[in-house]
Amino acid sequence: MTTLTIPTLDHSQHFGGYVAEPGSTPQAAIVVIQEIFGVNTGIRRKCDSLAAAGYLAIAPDLFWRIEPSIELDPDVPEEMKKGLNLMGKFDQDQGIRDIEATIRFARERIGGGKVGAVGYCLGGRLAFMTAARTDVDASVGYYGVGIDGLLGEKHAIANPILLHVPVEDHFVDKDSQKRMHEGLDDHPKVTLYDYPGEDHGFATEIGVRRSESAARLADERTAAFFAEHLA
Repeated sequence: MTTLTIPTLDHSQHFGGYVAEPGSTPQAAIVVIQEIFGVNTGIRRKCDSLAAAGYLAIAPDLFWRIEPSIELDPDVPEEMKKGLNLMGKFDQDQGIRDIEATIRFARERIGGGKVGAVGYCLGGRLAFMTAARTDVDASVGYYGVGIDGLLGEKHAIANPILLHVPVEDHFVDKDSQKRMHEGLDDHPKVTLYDYPGEDHGFATEIGVRRSESAARLADERTAAFFAEHLA
């Protein structure tokens, strides 16, 4: 495992992260935003895949103030429960500042090039907030939770964002999905894709939540999106 140390925005502290580097000069960088399970094997695999596609990929440890270096398995009920508990303690506004610090760190590391962000679950929500609150060049959110409660920030989204929405998400009901579409379908920078029959976590790299065909489709759309907007 390759780890690095990222300074906070005010440079008063540092936090860890996983980095995957391409075999040649990176075309751009992508910040990979964790689920509630920390920077675990699945998130590291996401980084490795992005590096294989030519990007510098960095997954910051966003739970470092609560429990540094935590890695959980969502298929283990006790660890799922712990992840939900950590999410309850997590300061999302502070998390966005740490993501912004990671964006700056990544941008400097690639010599001022473009930086994208992709997040899953909690990270999908944070990806939307990142699009609204930072200068990230492009963002992707997978099954973000509670985005319908963040629509008041949509006016601040200046760069493209893609959202993957599983229609049978047991954490995001149909009314919430309807509000997302009503609030975002006409936004020139936002694209939503629905996945009928799919549930939360369908694009996880490993474990019982993965739905192979939907995961491949979503990841293909994500790859095309980043190829277009991070070029």
